[in-house]
Amino acid sequence: MLRDLNPYNPGSGLTPPALEGRGAEIDAFDLLVARSHAGAPGRGMVLHGLRGVGKTVLLNAFARHADAHGWFIVPVEGRATKAGHLAARQKLVRSLGMAARRFAGTASRTQRVVDALRSVTSFSVSFGGAALELGVEPFKGRADSGNIDIDFEELMEDLAPALREQGGVFGVFIDEMQDLDSELLSALLAVQHKAGQESWPFYVVGAGLPSLPSSLSEARSYAERLFDYRHIGALDVVAARAALEVPATRLGASYSEGAVQVLLSASGGYPYFIQTFGKAAWEAGEGRVISVEAAENAVTEGTYSLDVGFFPARWDRATPAERNYLRGMALDGESGSATSEIAGRLGSRPSSLTPARAKLIEKGIIYAPERGRVAFTVPGMAGFIHRQHDIWAEE
Repeated sequence: MLRDLNPYNPGSGLTPPALEGRGAEIDAFDLLVARSHAGAPGRGMVLHGLRGVGKTVLLNAFARHADAHGWFIVPVEGRATKAGHLAARQKLVRSLGMAARRFAGTASRTQRVVDALRSVTSFSVSFGGAALELGVEPFKGRADSGNIDIDFEELMEDLAPALREQGGVFGVFIDEMQDLDSELLSALLAVQHKAGQESWPFYVVGAGLPSLPSSLSEARSYAERLFDYRHIGALDVVAARAALEVPATRLGASYSEGAVQVLLSASGGYPYFIQTFGKAAWEAGEGRVISVEAAENAVTEGTYSLDVGFFPARWDRATPAERNYLRGMALDGESGSATSEIAGRLGSRPSSLTPARAKLIEKGIIYAPERGRVAFTVPGMAGFIHRQHDIWAEE
């Protein structure tokens, strides 16, 4: 196979050559966009699931679709550090400014539009520290208190009438939503709540880890009713097979049946792994049909690639104490662990392991699916830990 024609595309947020198995989510968002332009009420959407299942890809596809249908797009990415929290706020202001400039360039210069732009300018000063250049003066007394809860709601109170008048829709698309700072997250949820009550053309569309729905409910008790929650998991057999075979078929290549089974079994149906093993299989193949032998070599090569890139990106962020906790979890495989069992294995009291557990959750390496249990946020992490020379080796 010619390497420069390799159709597979493993990477964070990179669009795969064949986006398979997400038809229900795509249809649901298409309906939201259609209803938004008809002035019909609707809820935002939240995608949640493990890493490597394609949440970012899907979120980006939603944003492109909304943009193509005239929405004003504000993309934001959460990060779980103080510097990351500041960066997310700055990104929000910059993206808001770009959306507002686009709105100003397409809308009639009515009083409602002018007031909306003035409110955006005020918000940029109070929240971002610098006025956006929108050709208007700040709206004194609106969206300028310095309190994000008050200012963001006042901003949307002024922006919503102008959007309705001009047939516009405002959408905030948030990746790694669980990592937004609590004040900003709370403000976004409050405005989404008010938007539903007042029929504002405003929607939050987010993506994050399996713990995201719980995080949102902790931030605002009514969050469970604000969104269309969609769990994004591994692809079913039909979709996984299409994700593997379609890119090769388009280029005149194919897989033997045995090769397909080898690769799908190794991938577990996870889109990132399908792309990783598919890329390796293409490079290992000879001729137009990828054989079982090529697929087996691809699994070996693909696993090595994951072990030196995908998994260490998480493992290397853990301290020695946290890695010990992860080793304790790995003995349960991918199904998750009881915290009491981990403590027993490590010969420690559960309370003494709470700091390590909390830090691992904060770093997005594990999550708590229910009280007293933890699980990896990355599929295959237990296998990676077992593949190390000695999972109980001292650091």
